[in-house]
Amino acid sequence: MLRMGQVQFDAIRQRGEAAYPNECCGVLLGRTAEGQNIVVDAVAAENTRSDSAHNRYQIAPQELIRIQQQARRRGLDIIGFYHSHPDHPAEWSKTDLEEAHWLGCSYVITSVVGAASGGAGTVRCRATETNSFLLTGTSEDDKRLETEPVEVAACVGVG
Repeated sequence: MLRMGQVQFDAIRQRGEAAYPNECCGVLLGRTAEGQNIVVDAVAAENTRSDSAHNRYQIAPQELIRIQQQARRRGLDIIGFYHSHPDHPAEWSKTDLEEAHWLGCSYVITSVVGAASGGAGTVRCRATETNSFLLTGTSEDDKRLETEPVEVAACVGVG
């Protein structure tokens, strides 16, 4: 199970809307306790994909290291990642599985749907669904993404 506060949940969805029509991405910081990934912070990252940012994301290694160092200073771990799927379901793709490497981490996907607005070619969008998938297995050879329940609460504490 993935547990997070309403603030983190809303932030992930708002970042997806702000990045539309491109994918947003970020890192989930927190702790793992009693088989649950508990989110304390959802840190936004820059999508460095220049070739297909509308349907792929990439976090620069140096940014990921900086976020991991920030987490350690706060006594937290990287427990997952998030990204958006513009105009596609909040389900993992073959590419999502191929590019997921952190066993035991949660991979959160938010679907963001756009609609043409009446004026000057502007586009409105809204986050419609957010799902989480746990990367399980013992190695790259047998890894798989499994649907993971998400619990959103007003506030999530970690012990």
